Parts: sequence; structure tokens; C-alpha cells
Amino acid sequence: MNIGEAARATGISAKMIRYYESIGLIDSATRTEAGYRVYGDKELHTLRFVRRARDLGFSVEKMHELLALWRDRDRASADVKRIALSHVEGLERKAAELQQMADTLRHLAQHCKGNNRPDCPIIQELEGDAVRQ
Repeated sequence: MNIGEAARATGISAKMIRYYESIGLIDSATRTEAGYRVYGDKELHTLRFVRRARDLGFSVEKMHELLALWRDRDRASADVKRIALSHVEGLERKAAELQQMADTLRHLAQHCKGNNRPDCPIIQELEGDAVRQ
């Protein structure tokens, strides 16, 4: 299977596959005599693993750790769990920050009259941050 077919089969673009190879996240594909990359079931399985980890928001660094643990049949599941729970904490922290931003904007929008006058608490809030810096 060539890189385009591997991209379609895994949902990872050919550009990202090349990038993941260049940074050592995945092994370099074998090549034909003409220099084309060739992907088999093993490589596709790895790419699908990476895609799922990426979809769950893991960083490249964490994906590298997870891949190493996945390949290590003597791994301790506690190591995998530690990475996952640490990531959950980060996601929850980010979700709380996003919720706070949404609440702030909702509050400001509720207090904006939305008429033809220039007074706007949203602009005033943004301006206030700019003035303080």
C-alpha cells in the first residue's frame, strides 16, 4: 500500500505520516526501488493507534510514550494509566478554562444592548485588558 492509500485507510494525511516519520514517532516505511513508501498491516495498525491517540488529544510526546508502552508486552498497565489520568487532568483543566471564557463572554453579551449606540461592555472588557498591558 502506498502513502496515499495508507492515508485514506487510517485518516491521517500523507503529510502527517511523513511528519511522524521525520520526528521518529513512527518507523520509516520500507521503500520500493523507485523510492516509494510501502505500508503493510503492521504500519497501518500503528498509524491507527496514533490517529486514535491524536483524536483523544495526546501530544506527540505522549503518543511516543504510549507507542513505546504499546510495543512493550512487559509493560505495567499502571504506566499507561498514569499517562491517561494525567491527560484527563489536563483536559478537565482546559475544559474549565473554556467554560470560564464562555461564561464571561455570555455575561458580557447579556449586558450589551446590541443597538446602534457605540457603548459595548464586550469592547470595554477587551479594551481594559489592552490598557493594562
